[in-house]
Amino acid sequence: MGNFFLTTLLAVAELERNMIMERTQAGKEIARTKDGFKDGRPKAYTEYQLKNAMDLLKSGTSYTEVVKMTGISKSTLIREKRKIAQ
Repeated sequence: MGNFFLTTLLAVAELERNMIMERTQAGKEIARTKDGFKDGRPKAYTEYQLKNAMDLLKSGTSYTEVVKMTGISKSTLIREKRKIAQ
């Protein structure tokens, strides 16, 4: 009897998961039809902010000082610097 209940609960959970996926996909399709839709996560910093931070680094300012001045994390600065170097 316990095996029956377990199988039934697993089936209901799988059904719910499939319904969530279908609703999510339907919502994405509706969103794509609207003006101004951008897929993915929005950028935290503008190109101007990143360029300004890179200019500060090139002028000899340390990462710690640039982080304090701009509020951009050190890991983001390192990632941006690597991207520019490529």
